[in-house]
Amino acid sequence: MTLLHTTRVRRRRLGVAAAAAGLMAALLTAAPAAATPDPGDAPVQKEATNSQEAAARSAIQSGGIPGVDEIVRSANVEHLANIPKDTLKGTNSDIAFQGKYAYAGNYDGFRIFDISNPRSPKTVAQVLCPGSQNDISVSGNLLILSTDSSRSDNSCNSTSQSQTVKDSWEGIKVFDISDKRNPKYVAAVETACGSHTNTLVPDGRNLYVYVSSYSPNAAFPDCQPPHDGISIIKVPYKAPQQAKVVGFPVLFPGEGPDGGGNPGGPTNPGVSKTTGCHDITVLPSKDLAAGACMGDGIIFSIKNPEKPKVIDRVQDNVNFAFWHSATFNQDTDKVVFTDELGGGGSATCNAETGPNRGANGIYDLTGKGDKRKLVFRSYYKIPRHQAATENCVAHNGSIIPVKGRDIMVQSWYQGGVSFWDFTDSSKPKEIGYFERGPISVTDFIGGGTWSAYYYNGYVYSNDMVKGLDVLKINDRRTDPAKKIRLDELNVQTQPDYFDDDDDDDHDHDD
Repeated sequence: MTLLHTTRVRRRRLGVAAAAAGLMAALLTAAPAAATPDPGDAPVQKEATNSQEAAARSAIQSGGIPGVDEIVRSANVEHLANIPKDTLKGTNSDIAFQGKYAYAGNYDGFRIFDISNPRSPKTVAQVLCPGSQNDISVSGNLLILSTDSSRSDNSCNSTSQSQTVKDSWEGIKVFDISDKRNPKYVAAVETACGSHTNTLVPDGRNLYVYVSSYSPNAAFPDCQPPHDGISIIKVPYKAPQQAKVVGFPVLFPGEGPDGGGNPGGPTNPGVSKTTGCHDITVLPSKDLAAGACMGDGIIFSIKNPEKPKVIDRVQDNVNFAFWHSATFNQDTDKVVFTDELGGGGSATCNAETGPNRGANGIYDLTGKGDKRKLVFRSYYKIPRHQAATENCVAHNGSIIPVKGRDIMVQSWYQGGVSFWDFTDSSKPKEIGYFERGPISVTDFIGGGTWSAYYYNGYVYSNDMVKGLDVLKINDRRTDPAKKIRLDELNVQTQPDYFDDDDDDDHDHDD
């Protein structure tokens, strides 16, 4: 998401910083006085214009959209639970899973839920450690947290920095989560341009972290073009305190000050100039990755995880504004890229914007090995229009594992959660949905679901404002997925749900 980027200030230095000895995250059973949430991490709110308010009220009165906070859903989707925000008041963000636990990011830190009973998730711990956007991943006993805002230092008591401060910190934080009730902060690694998102590539002994970062503002000193690569961090499982940057591979080599990525306007106004990647999804079983990099969509080989190699690159200078995220289908012959038109803070799910902007782009992946090519097939956007006061655009989702079908569940901010089938990549269609009416018709409040992921039979949606929702889809097209069981899921580290000799009656552990 790009909603809160334009006001932060980048640091004036770059280096690798180890966490101070004995540094620990603040557990909020009783919040320590020294650690406080950032006031700037609340969802963006502004007064709606008269025309926006009138349009929203008219749409509700006509039955075109649900009323304020009204929940609507398709008949095949159940709403099982909602757990509101508690101590962490910031914007809710991404989710990771492990066993019976869900780890939910928040701009003020992260929250651990026991989801052994999906109808009644229980809070296990809340860790206050401010630093947007706190994108979150887990592997074994390690939790990785992304910090993408300038901080006074790498501690969990840090404060936001203003433009007058020359030195500040942002990057990756590493926690030991062997004790779920008492996570320990064990390491920090500073990275160029911070860490907007992170993607894990485990190899057994080490955990490689692909750090995606970028800048919409070239004034930030360590994000100026050509910031056309990713930081790669190596974290030894048995010695996470030794985590360090081991490379910065350039994904868009080229001539000129802007490197080789999409240069943006003037020939393609509205398209983001590529100054880094927003998100990367890896498919370790295939040594393959897909990157959403502002103005470019790419696929690359990760046979050598420290030296990724770009295989193909595509651009869409007509309808895509900001390449945001990527998802492989299970057969690795399709890739879904999302376009975060308006940075997640605009109302784009409406007739004026149309069906192709702020949508998903579905690409067939043809060829083999390093000869693979991305071939565009179609767009998918939710068919339900939203109010003029609702931020809505394609956002984070995951595959629902069904053999022989390509089905996703996906967040659309205040557009809600969409279940959709792209088995025919030229004719995608929605098969279910869950959404709330606008948060307000008098104010434009950034909200809605950030991530909606399928895990062990249920969908977990982290709503930026409303908290954690648990959904269940009951549909013959998705029912086979209920038999699949994973021990761990980071959606951006896509599992191979089926072995070649598996059948649908065999549970597969990741």
